[in-house]
Amino acid sequence: MRLGFGLPQTGQAGGPDGVSSIARRAEQLGFDSLWVFDRLLYPVKPQTPYPAGDGSLPDLYRKVLDPVETLTFVAGQTNKIALGTSVLNLPWYNPVLLARRLTTLDVLSAGRLRVGFGIGWSEDEYDAAGVPWKERGRRADEAVSAIKAIWTTNPVQIQGAGFKVAQSYFDLKPVQKPHPPIYMAAYTPAAMKRAAREANGWFPVGIPLAAVGPMFDSMKTMVHEAGRNPESFELLVRGNLELTKSPISKDRPNFSGTLEQIAEDIEATKKVGASELVLDVQFSPDIKTKEDVLGKMEAIKVILQ
Repeated sequence: MRLGFGLPQTGQAGGPDGVSSIARRAEQLGFDSLWVFDRLLYPVKPQTPYPAGDGSLPDLYRKVLDPVETLTFVAGQTNKIALGTSVLNLPWYNPVLLARRLTTLDVLSAGRLRVGFGIGWSEDEYDAAGVPWKERGRRADEAVSAIKAIWTTNPVQIQGAGFKVAQSYFDLKPVQKPHPPIYMAAYTPAAMKRAAREANGWFPVGIPLAAVGPMFDSMKTMVHEAGRNPESFELLVRGNLELTKSPISKDRPNFSGTLEQIAEDIEATKKVGASELVLDVQFSPDIKTKEDVLGKMEAIKVILQ
């Protein structure tokens, strides 16, 4: 199982020095990948509750670095570690412009891009992006189709909500062929079918590990029904860590508790068949500085040895 690490995009660590130091150290320690998430704003009175805990938004969402720019910044300071989005909220973006940004990142990183797509959960962010909430599924379908067309064909002629490309050449293509791997976060039946049809893997967040295995089996059935090979369809899991000094003895959520308890969750992730686990310590309440992130990164590698 590959192991990824979440780059700091928030707080004191979410600056040029913190991002640079953590990216370089992750590569030195042998992590396989670095990942960023996509948050746009922190509404004072949110229309949509946060889909975890008591519904309150984490304070760290008040200031978040842009995901693609953060990875581009890191690409020039690392050599081999993969660079991934976990996940971009696809309907927010013009797919023609997003395809160019992602292709540029794949080219400048010498083929290290891995793209996670989702559709988000915040109506406030959709309002800010100027995209109708009720159109998010259709827009996601159109966007992934358009991006794949730009990545794999020439000339290209595409059209969808908010974009239209007359037959045109796009000579800027990704290093990876036919395109960088695409992973999708998916929970609803429609989103799961989209992932089975279009993605290289499923990338759940916040689903208990006990449920991930059966859901992944269902996903592979959908992949087969879509006429694709389910054996090549990957499972990636994101674990947002909440580290504690004392063990949690009752109703412990996955990836919370002591490092020893986190180690148990890592083993459980392997058992459900995950190809990769991405660990992010930014959500742990005791994480404040670059040094805090680096310390937890080192500790994670120790428990894996």
